[in-house]
Amino acid sequence: MTPTTRPLGATGLAVTELCVGTSPLASMPQLYGYDVSEERAVATIEAVLDSDIRFIDTSNGYGADGEAERRIGAALAERGGLPDGVVLATKVDPDPVTGDFSGARVNASYRESLDRLGVDGVPLLYLHDPERIPFEDAVAAGGPVDALVSLRARGLVGHIGVAGGPVELMRRYLETGVFDVVLSHNRHTLVDRSADGLFAFARKHGIGVVNAAPYGGGMLAKGPDAQSKYGYGERPGPLAAAVRSMADACAAHGVPLPAAALQFSLRSPLIDATVVGVSSPERVAQTLEYAGWDIPDALWAELDELAPSPEHWLG
Repeated sequence: MTPTTRPLGATGLAVTELCVGTSPLASMPQLYGYDVSEERAVATIEAVLDSDIRFIDTSNGYGADGEAERRIGAALAERGGLPDGVVLATKVDPDPVTGDFSGARVNASYRESLDRLGVDGVPLLYLHDPERIPFEDAVAAGGPVDALVSLRARGLVGHIGVAGGPVELMRRYLETGVFDVVLSHNRHTLVDRSADGLFAFARKHGIGVVNAAPYGGGMLAKGPDAQSKYGYGERPGPLAAAVRSMADACAAHGVPLPAAALQFSLRSPLIDATVVGVSSPERVAQTLEYAGWDIPDALWAELDELAPSPEHWLG
């Protein structure tokens, strides 16, 4: 399957509908349950660069001392730099020791990222998980939002975004009118539609929309018996039961559950790009296979009927 290239909102950036997420490449067994060696991580980025996927997402805070960025930088160095046409996005994070998320920290975080990645700048820089600080602190004069706006105004970054979880908080950030892109995770999936209103607001205002974690952290890829967590937390009861029923429906149609989960995001008219975390070169090829899997309309109708009600969504 060859990913379609789309405009990212009104940014002027052209991105593939598939974006590779690199959090797993930082090797965080406490989060994912497995280690990823540096050799495997670099080989994975090489496989991405050899594919038709032209959008890579990372963050200053992925792994100890920015391990994901450092490994991406090693892969890019082997290629002689970032290939033309590849959009590389990263995110600013609080100081890992003090928790400082001030304007000064935003500038320091960005400099660290550039050093690790071995690039002079990035076309897209996100404020990452701003739910970690009060909204009023984030938008105060001289705060992290001001710092991002300044980086863009000075031409040090092309566009700025906000990447986080709680949809009402994300909407408050978009209503400031300063952000070019929004990234939400775990909230537009087969079993959770929390972000749909947020995405519709973004689309109306020309803001790029990136949807991350279409597998909900693994439950929609492996099933609830193999992965009991959804969106970083244990989710027994109706949500897990819905996933189990969806897996059965997919099996009856000869469709892998993760193919349906991925395409649920890809087929949405509200979404410009979908971020899928990968942890090996084989996962790159598998993701492209799932994206191109033939899924009958009848299955989509069944999956809609099986979706849990809003009180079970993350929100």
